[in-house]
Amino acid sequence: MAAQRLGLFLVLTLLGLSLPEFSEGYKRPPARKILDVPSDNDPESNSPEQVHISLVGEDKMRISWMTKNPSPPTVDYGTSPGSYSNSATGSTTSYSYLLYKSGEFHYVDIGPLKPNSVYYYRCGSSPGPEFSFKTPPAAFPLTFAVAGDLGQTEWTGETLQHISKTAYDVLLLPGDLSYADFKQDRWDSFGRLVQPLASQRPWMVTEGNHEVEKIPILHSTPFTAYNSRWRMPHEESGSDSNLYYSFNVAGVHVIMLGSYTDFDPASSQYKWLQADLAKVDRGRTPWVVVIIHAPWYNSNEAHQGEPESIEMKSSMEELLYNGRVDLVFAGHVHAYERFTRVYKDKADDCGPVHITIGDGGNREGLATNYIEPKPAISMFREASFGHGQLQVVNGTHALWTWHRNQDNEAVPSDNIWLTSLLATAACKK
Repeated sequence: MAAQRLGLFLVLTLLGLSLPEFSEGYKRPPARKILDVPSDNDPESNSPEQVHISLVGEDKMRISWMTKNPSPPTVDYGTSPGSYSNSATGSTTSYSYLLYKSGEFHYVDIGPLKPNSVYYYRCGSSPGPEFSFKTPPAAFPLTFAVAGDLGQTEWTGETLQHISKTAYDVLLLPGDLSYADFKQDRWDSFGRLVQPLASQRPWMVTEGNHEVEKIPILHSTPFTAYNSRWRMPHEESGSDSNLYYSFNVAGVHVIMLGSYTDFDPASSQYKWLQADLAKVDRGRTPWVVVIIHAPWYNSNEAHQGEPESIEMKSSMEELLYNGRVDLVFAGHVHAYERFTRVYKDKADDCGPVHITIGDGGNREGLATNYIEPKPAISMFREASFGHGQLQVVNGTHALWTWHRNQDNEAVPSDNIWLTSLLATAACKK
């Protein structure tokens, strides 16, 4: 079967088609229109595109962009429009994938920056468009937007439009970004699609199964496009891989884990997570949030029994529990579901709340079938597209809201006030 699937992939690739999804146990509704955001048609143009930013430490920002041709990796920036009192230089990379040859990807870290401030910046050495971003606050309150499995469809466009209307500080994306699925120009389109948002607020992402893009014999290195295009600040947290890392923002420690790299107790990721949790200072970061792709808890019929869920949970759940992690966000399942605080499949007041939010708008559609009866630990579940907001009010309380995309509006459908485990007497260690 594997050989037949590979052969089918090669034939379809040569024909410019995509490999169909083979799903068991559930049916997806028809997909909506695919979005394609083209580049300008001038091959000599070196205008920056696919601009996005990410946090580097607590007072720096990484500016990432692509140019069609070689260009100096420089960023001019300042606190007034058109006035750039500072300049920084970074690095450049590119990659090849089968017959595709990428443009030049540039990464420049700028700072130190003041918190809760607007900066204006320009990418490259020649005069180009001006962008701006706002840095997160140094203390509470802090708002995260959370959206997984985005893709590039009309659903995606609605989700991004709704997010753009919110006053969020940082976006968290639990994997499956572009749904390029081996077609590298779809990565380019995705970068252009999200640029209006991702150039203004930091986007912190981790990888999903659609980022692997490994082809036996033809392209044996996984995550080539993802690692080249979305270079996260993993070194700052002592990680040796772009596939897992952590960062602090205001009073929240966020851990981004990799569901599609080794996670057993002998792995580098496991040892890194163990050390990272041990270093968390709950006096400085009273909240701890974890992002994965494949959910550890799931009552949808989709993606049941996968090792990236079952085996990763078996390896790492105890670490998260002992580390008093407050929340775990996952994607992968194209629907929304919120669990109670849980540990080892049972409600536990000292366990994390698990939330699946793989409903950003991908081309595969929604996973509409759920296991019945609903497990007692599942508090809310619905197969609709949308996004979430985590408003961390202070060191003890946060408001989680899931916004459904319905009738062209972001309809609040599920919300809950959360108390941090640090503030829960029975869970203090």
